[in-house]
Amino acid sequence: MKKEPQYIVVIGASAGGFTALIELISQLKPELDAAFFIVLHLSAKSISGFLAQKLQEHTKLKCILAMDGLPIQKGYVYVAVPNHHLIISREEVKLGHGPSENRWRPSIDLLFRSAAAHYSTRVIGVVLTGLLNDGTSGMGSIK
Repeated sequence: MKKEPQYIVVIGASAGGFTALIELISQLKPELDAAFFIVLHLSAKSISGFLAQKLQEHTKLKCILAMDGLPIQKGYVYVAVPNHHLIISREEVKLGHGPSENRWRPSIDLLFRSAAAHYSTRVIGVVLTGLLNDGTSGMGSIK
């Protein structure tokens, strides 16, 4: 039986946040009772598999591409795939195809709002870098 993590950590960054994201991930320890979710704004055609692979080189946490229906597990880093919203439900990962928010799909705001809706005070939000407002209203939902 998989253990549900105590905390859900949602992380958003603009395309320029790659280095900051690597730095953050390299600081995370496997014993943390948390699952991590990342939206990094890249082009709709980008290769997010490369991102998951690069992150894996800097952590002992398990870095994977987010896929519809995956269970949420402690010690995992779920990386958003291009052109799909990353949504967190109570027990699993969901991918959405709705309209762009703040000109992006995946949207940092949508990830943050879904986490807040299902995990309330157990959510930690991190905006590493950004341009314009993506992440602002989502962080308000977490607060």
